[in-house]
Amino acid sequence: MKILVADDQAETADFIRRGLSQAGHVVATVGTGTEALFRAMEESFDAIVLDRMLPGKDGLSVLKMLRAGGNRTPVILLTAMGGISDRVEGLENGADDYLTKPFALSELSARLNVIMRRPAVVEVETILRVGNIEMDLRKRTVHRAGKRIELQPREVLMLEELMRNVHRVMTKAMLLERVWDFDFDPHTNIVETHISRLRAKLNAGFDDDAIITVRGAGYMIRTP
Repeated sequence: MKILVADDQAETADFIRRGLSQAGHVVATVGTGTEALFRAMEESFDAIVLDRMLPGKDGLSVLKMLRAGGNRTPVILLTAMGGISDRVEGLENGADDYLTKPFALSELSARLNVIMRRPAVVEVETILRVGNIEMDLRKRTVHRAGKRIELQPREVLMLEELMRNVHRVMTKAMLLERVWDFDFDPHTNIVETHISRLRAKLNAGFDDDAIITVRGAGYMIRTP
């Protein structure tokens, strides 16, 4: 593994570096929070060993900034603060594990091995974007070029299907099945009616049509 060790105590940093290097890992060491943040953002590491009490930016601040920026590298926090509230604070802010000083190198190695065996976190898609249309899947809200578009639940579902299937014609049968859960054509114009309403709401105040009608086939969302 390639591991970043951030500790301002030179003896501790060297102790960890030598031990992990002997175990076959590639180890980089830094002594300040600013250096730790820079290295973690600029380079790819398999794990980070982060002292909580770093000069400049403390370890907890570095951890928060990494997580806020989308960095999911496993982090073990090192600290002389052994209180339960301190450990809870570290874990709640994105630490994968917490180790209180003094510690045995064998325990640090074991904890590193454990967090590296954990399955990777799968990022759940929460925002759909096609052109200037954006849908928040959690809030079920829609914006076009920053303008809020008020849609009914079925209209949101229809738009979601169109946005998830960019460059693909969505037929009437497909929309009936996915939006209304019909596995047959009930011979209604329900799709056409809802598409018309959806199109009108999306297009209000805009020059170009957000939805393309493919005559005799179905509908597509307009792409740039």
